[in-house]
Amino acid sequence: MDALTVTGATKTYPGAPQPIFKNIDLALTRGEAFVVLGATGSGKSTLLRAVAQLEELDSGSIQVADRGRLAVVFQEASLFPWLTVRQNIELGSRYKRNSGRVTADGVNALISRLGLNGLENRKVSEISGGQAQRVSIGRALAIQPSLLLLDEPFSALDPATREELQGWLRSLIEDLGLTVLMVSHDIAEATVVGDRIGFFEAGKGFTRFWRPRDEQVSKDEILGYYREQSSYVI
Repeated sequence: MDALTVTGATKTYPGAPQPIFKNIDLALTRGEAFVVLGATGSGKSTLLRAVAQLEELDSGSIQVADRGRLAVVFQEASLFPWLTVRQNIELGSRYKRNSGRVTADGVNALISRLGLNGLENRKVSEISGGQAQRVSIGRALAIQPSLLLLDEPFSALDPATREELQGWLRSLIEDLGLTVLMVSHDIAEATVVGDRIGFFEAGKGFTRFWRPRDEQVSKDEILGYYREQSSYVI
């Protein structure tokens, strides 16, 4: 079974004249990073929220191989600022529904992999935004997720930090064999992070796919397609 299977997914916002997406089909294999790329308002975050069961579909189905180990990271770091870095990450390792959670030694190893050594005993309110997003991702990784959902996790950060974390995330995906569904509006980010990219248009869903690790696919090719789409603004 694939890590994620979406079949015939259709969603309409209340009062909207037409669905934001219709008859979406998508399958993610284990260890694959898939980036949903598109403009603001195209419905890409709604699709991710439907996978997380935070939105109901009008019709269709979504199957996750091990839903009890699904983890979500949003744009803003949803952390407890009065707790330390370690305590926030440990909350993930104590997730009751997850039998595969990491041990105390695993939390130490995770803190090191996150590049947070020396910060583990500082309160989240005392660290930078980029460091806080590392903690958010670390808390998600503490449940050893079968599927990691990322909703534009770096978009609120400054460009230099964003670029640094994109490369760091790609390394995590490769080193840990993570299965990732990520939403982004950033072409460069998508090509760094994704094994596959799907362009998502409002009212249509996926209209084009790329494999950026294929040398025959370039950022310029993706950008050229974007420029052809009247709904996308660079």
